[in-house]
Amino acid sequence: MTIDTDISADELAEIDEYAELADPDDVDEEGEIELIVLDMAGTTVSDDGVVERAFALAAERSGIAAGNGFAEALDYVRETMGQSKIEVFRVLANGDEDAAQHANAEFEGAYAELVASEGVAEIPGAARVIERLREAGASVVLTTGFSPVTRDAILDALDWHGLADLALSPADAGRGRPHPDLPLTALLRTETSAVEAMVVVGDTVSDIESGTAAGAGLVVGVLTGAHDRDALEAAGADAVIESIAELPGLLGLHGE
Repeated sequence: MTIDTDISADELAEIDEYAELADPDDVDEEGEIELIVLDMAGTTVSDDGVVERAFALAAERSGIAAGNGFAEALDYVRETMGQSKIEVFRVLANGDEDAAQHANAEFEGAYAELVASEGVAEIPGAARVIERLREAGASVVLTTGFSPVTRDAILDALDWHGLADLALSPADAGRGRPHPDLPLTALLRTETSAVEAMVVVGDTVSDIESGTAAGAGLVVGVLTGAHDRDALEAAGADAVIESIAELPGLLGLHGE
């Protein structure tokens, strides 16, 4: 899979236009689904606490959120799961850009170390779900709050390059979640005809808020990640399923 990490000014303008015009209550009348946007960690990729452990290592190595502030910072990391990690560190660094960049670099390094030493696993059935969705004629785009380097390390570890049509990070889209940029960039690059023909799936409140803000025809929460059913429904999920394995059935793709 070739990842284009540059977003043009024209694409950013189109994203803003889609965000302004999209009505989250609109649903494609014929029910045709052209694009499914899937989050990675917690939705298609098993997290198993790696994000929290990488944050703990980053905090230790960078000095951010040290001492009594660590527990509060960890709570914030949990609350903002799915969001761009550099944005999370900017908040924790109280706007100190150098400190935020240093902490983010330490986080990325720690995450890569954990992936290399412990490996990474798909949520059971995720790869086959992606294959089935594409076989049914839909485009599938993976999205994440991680940097392109970490995203690609995960794809490497799973041998998932080429599994989906694209894999996007906030650096590819302009802004991370909960902004609508990631799903709308996926829509633009796959030439999907309308936001109503897009499904967004994720395990966090920010995933759901991003899909809703983008005007997706269907926004689906999964319970294999950071946030529970109540939180996902409160954020605006149209449906909540136990795992990605149930998505084909929800979309009317029955059988194998």
